[in-house]
Amino acid sequence: MSQPLVPPTLRTWFVVHFVADYVFAIPLLIAPIATLEFFGWQSVDPISARLVGAALVAIGGESLLGRNASLESFQTMLRMKVIWSATAVLGILASMLQGGPPAGWGALAVFVGFNSVWTYYYLKLRAL
Repeated sequence: MSQPLVPPTLRTWFVVHFVADYVFAIPLLIAPIATLEFFGWQSVDPISARLVGAALVAIGGESLLGRNASLESFQTMLRMKVIWSATAVLGILASMLQGGPPAGWGALAVFVGFNSVWTYYYLKLRAL
């Protein structure tokens, strides 16, 4: 009996995730204040912004490096991505309800979108 395969679309989503993470991570690491002020943040802590950039590099980098991994590896990576994106959604939403900058709604939408993708595939792979 052969082992269930990882859907090719999930592998593609991992590459999309890598690109999205790096598009935001690199500016946060290089120029956090200018980047966030461009998006409407009035107060920026460069250490926190760079920590977010570092997290995006790590998670996005693993998306690219792990895109050809085994089913078991995908299950583990997806569990981490579901937890990360769900808590990001909660944190961003709380910040927006406390008066965050308008661009925060865009960040919220991105995390909701990725959380939906990761949760869908996590549940799909768990059923195999």
